[in-house]
Amino acid sequence: MAATEKVEEDPAPQRDAAEKDTASRTSTNDDDDSTDRVDQNSLRRHISIASAEAAAAGAAAEMSMAAESIVQNDPNAIGWDGPDDPANPMNWPDNKKWATVIMISLMTVLTPLGSSMFAPGVPDIMAEFKSRDETLATFVVSVYVLGFAFGPLLAAPMSEIYGRAICYNVANVAFVIFTVGTALSQNMGMMIAFRFLMGFAGSTPITNGSGSIADMFPIEKRGRAMSVWAMGPMLGPCIGPVAGGYLVQYLNWRWVFWVMAMAGGAISLAGLFLVNETYHPKLVGNKVRKLRKETGNPDLYNALEDQTTTEKMKLKLAIIRPLKILFMLPSVSLMSLYVAVIYGILYLMISTLTFVFGANQYGFSTGTVGLSYIPTGIGCIIGMVLFGALTDMEVKKRQKKGETPVPEDRLAIYMIVLAGVTTTVSLFWYGWSVQQKVHWICPMIAVAVFCFGLMGVMMTVQIYLIDCYIQYAASVIAALTVFRSIVGAFLPMAGLSMYNKLGYGWGNSLLGFLCLILAPAPLFFWKYGARIRARFQIKL
Repeated sequence: MAATEKVEEDPAPQRDAAEKDTASRTSTNDDDDSTDRVDQNSLRRHISIASAEAAAAGAAAEMSMAAESIVQNDPNAIGWDGPDDPANPMNWPDNKKWATVIMISLMTVLTPLGSSMFAPGVPDIMAEFKSRDETLATFVVSVYVLGFAFGPLLAAPMSEIYGRAICYNVANVAFVIFTVGTALSQNMGMMIAFRFLMGFAGSTPITNGSGSIADMFPIEKRGRAMSVWAMGPMLGPCIGPVAGGYLVQYLNWRWVFWVMAMAGGAISLAGLFLVNETYHPKLVGNKVRKLRKETGNPDLYNALEDQTTTEKMKLKLAIIRPLKILFMLPSVSLMSLYVAVIYGILYLMISTLTFVFGANQYGFSTGTVGLSYIPTGIGCIIGMVLFGALTDMEVKKRQKKGETPVPEDRLAIYMIVLAGVTTTVSLFWYGWSVQQKVHWICPMIAVAVFCFGLMGVMMTVQIYLIDCYIQYAASVIAALTVFRSIVGAFLPMAGLSMYNKLGYGWGNSLLGFLCLILAPAPLFFWKYGARIRARFQIKL
């Protein structure tokens, strides 16, 4: 990582000072057991500070050095058995890494499916529950995304205390239970409640997936893995209505949720065997507990954890960490706003495509209208593959020059401009082609172009922020997810009303101008990101 932040300049001198302090104390107090214990506690405090500062800078290598320094100077400190320790997820075989990535990616495809898969059946649901409220018709779709806003506040801190794997497995089971509850809903209130709980549980793989990837892949390989994982949050909402449309047409809307529950059950079962724990402090913690039993030494401790904070305090800090990150770090705040607006527009599209290509404009049948979501999937896939590869390419360019990669490498100008232009132009294209009732292929191509640009924004911004704060990757993504999910839940509620008042042309033009205003944000951090991160430092 870059040596551009203040926190990255400090760990090494502090470790040296800690080592000198320890050596001095040991040489003058060899026979004093109580002083030895004070020395160990002093060393732990020094290392905790160094580790925390390195983590705040997103420097995984610095954290490893800090932990290695403890192990070398304190016989009770337990860490990895050297840089090539096979138990370290960074050193796992590729097949084990990718099996974990694919499994987590399947989860992140399934849970976002729940946000939109039943969208083609909304008219049938409204008829069955005797409601004509257009706002409620969109909210029953977007309330799921509101669950995404609150779930990360629990999922991220739990994963950073108890590990990733157990969080995935518990959330998967809860998701299946809430999906069954939705399928059995007898009124709109019951359905909205269970839809919210589905989103709450389903947010876990979306929140913690990036953290698992950061645990396993070095910076130069992270973009490709992130692109595979990111397919779920973007592709799930896009392809779900394709199957959902025909399920609704030939069976009924409840079968959408029964199919999801069955798929969720299968993934939950597979996850118990195939999802490996990746969180480094958790793995070393397991090692410490095992060695304590084997050696009978209760003083052994985890070199990757802060030894000066109690478990209760760790939980408290972990819960508030995503909110601190969101509101106290300008890079996260502004980037989250940009991502939230783009994401909200995506869900506005998803919640209104049924009406646009259905009865309102093009007259597609219930089954056929689901096919109108295919372009969203095509655009997401192309954008995911292209931008994931480009971000890694920029990092490798820096490494070939013998230079240390910096987070701002992820915000290359040509990528940011391409993503910003395509998202903005496509909204004007989509809106006016629908307004003029141009052949349906024209607005569908525009939707694909928008989703292509959306993936460019999502990929570059997410990987950039993860590289900045890698130790707290799950909390960073939680901060992003909270903001974008709130916007994604409520912006679609204004969609049909906006179209009724402004028309499809000016309605989407308004969204296009909003994207145009926010598009320069990544360029600002490309130029000034390191300086801003060095100035705004908080204890996480």
